[in-house]
Amino acid sequence: METTSRAGHPLPYDVYRQAIERETLRFAEVVKDADPAIAVPSCPDWTLADLTRHVGALQRWFCTLLTGLVQEPPRSRDVELGLPEQAREYADWVAAGVPGVAAVLRATDPQAAMWAWGEDQHARFWARRMLFETLVHRVDAERAVGRESDIDAVLAADGVDEFLVNLPYAGLFAPAVKKLRGNGETIAFRCADSGGGTGEEWRVRLEPDGFRLLERAGGDTSASDVRAAVQGQAADLLLLLYGRRSYQDTAFGISGEPAVLDHWFTHTAF
Repeated sequence: METTSRAGHPLPYDVYRQAIERETLRFAEVVKDADPAIAVPSCPDWTLADLTRHVGALQRWFCTLLTGLVQEPPRSRDVELGLPEQAREYADWVAAGVPGVAAVLRATDPQAAMWAWGEDQHARFWARRMLFETLVHRVDAERAVGRESDIDAVLAADGVDEFLVNLPYAGLFAPAVKKLRGNGETIAFRCADSGGGTGEEWRVRLEPDGFRLLERAGGDTSASDVRAAVQGQAADLLLLLYGRRSYQDTAFGISGEPAVLDHWFTHTAF
């Protein structure tokens, strides 16, 4: 699948580093006093204990990759977790990992070349990826325990970009993505937020051999070649792309052909 880089790495590395710490501690606070056996509706077949273990384990694995600046895909994801025996202690275990994660991120040159499964083959890829993995799962946990969620609009817009930039490479763990094709249909995702630099638009074109994120044309807002479009707040768009919302929700403005959107979301759900 062909992809064209649009945004590079739009936020400073320190923003990701600080946001990871903040989001991880927020996640730990949400799950700390909750029943570990609670189901997580947005992560089918997972309990809160499963989600918490996933967040803590994934952060530790990412840190192992960063510490070694690995140059090729790892053959194993096994790392020393120090996982507590009791699920009720998982929240404290996640929070206890924050200083170690922060130390690894501070010690890592974000420009260092290394293997990554996505487009950006530098260490900074993993900080950006860790942030949005943690942030979205924080929302999952809040929903599971009945809490309202909020997402910073600038981070959310960057998360939309990160998702779309890397989606063409996600067939590694989401096989349906490899079958996302079309005949030149263009889908637009439009951010309705005002201020904060979040008034973005992303266009994806479906082609016979795959799909690609289009390069932004400076100042070109023509919609003549867009077959379907979704407009919403950055936070809502982020959750939509991650399958946590439906484009049919009232939060979104829809134009064009719903069948094109159905095709997109059917193949990008993971």
